[in-house]
Amino acid sequence: METHEVLLVLLVAFALFLVVTLFVTVKQGSIGVVTVFGKYRRIMRPGLNVRVPLIEKIHTRISIQNQSVELEFQATTIDQANVNFKAMLLFSVLDQQEGTIKNVAFKFVDEQSFMTALVRTIEGSIRSFVATKKQSEILSLRTEIVLEVKKQLDHTLEDWGYHLHDLQLNDITFDETIMKSMAKVVASNNLRAAAENEGHALLITKTKAAEADGNAIKIAAEAEKIAAQLRGQGVALFREEVSKGMAHAAKEMQHANLDASFILFSMWTEAIRHFAEHGKGNTIFLDGSADNMKRTMQELLAVSKGSLPITEEKQKPA
Repeated sequence: METHEVLLVLLVAFALFLVVTLFVTVKQGSIGVVTVFGKYRRIMRPGLNVRVPLIEKIHTRISIQNQSVELEFQATTIDQANVNFKAMLLFSVLDQQEGTIKNVAFKFVDEQSFMTALVRTIEGSIRSFVATKKQSEILSLRTEIVLEVKKQLDHTLEDWGYHLHDLQLNDITFDETIMKSMAKVVASNNLRAAAENEGHALLITKTKAAEADGNAIKIAAEAEKIAAQLRGQGVALFREEVSKGMAHAAKEMQHANLDASFILFSMWTEAIRHFAEHGKGNTIFLDGSADNMKRTMQELLAVSKGSLPITEEKQKPA
């Protein structure tokens, strides 16, 4: 092959190399940082870009997507209790401005150095906050710890070109000895609460039972009162009806010219029969002698006439 043919082949190869290196692609979610002989020149947006072959070089590609990292570390409270933390960080580049991208690209030597600085800064912030709190307070201060760390880191991360979106404390644990003592405290508190609840329940039960007994006694007394009133009214009505019946019978006897002793004897026997039917006892004691019968009839006649009879003893001379 002659010399001019060799030169032609070299020129074609060089032209192809220039065409290939002239165009560069930046993936979506990334921004390319271009340097010229090691000095910053410009940035490339996602998509197809043109660069000067052999002059411009893509120094690094900066991800503008959210990034996360997990970390574990230990902190000590003011009462010398060791607290173990497991956390998750969510962060991203602050914005897509050229100054921010340039800051992210050249602030640290590499990404590993940035991650080390980020993790150690967050650990230091949490440790300094925990060191001012007691062991018994830590579990209830999860939100306060996150807010305190974000407040301290926002300005620092902005100087680095980043923004902390979220810090989640997924797990907060203590040493085994402390965990056992905390479990005992919780168990004793639960037992005390259970005993107090049982005592309140027993007190309420006894109070309600006493109120129920009092209400029952009150109801029974009211019922007895009403029953006594009704019995009294019944007796009064019975006596009223008896008096009316006796008055009516007396008038009838006067009109019919009947002997009152017959009617009175009949009323007396009806009364005896009523006592036998409705009385609660099993025995009725009656004096069946002739003198008693005569004395009873005289008393009935006296009731019908409105006066008591004068006994034979009183009619005898002194």
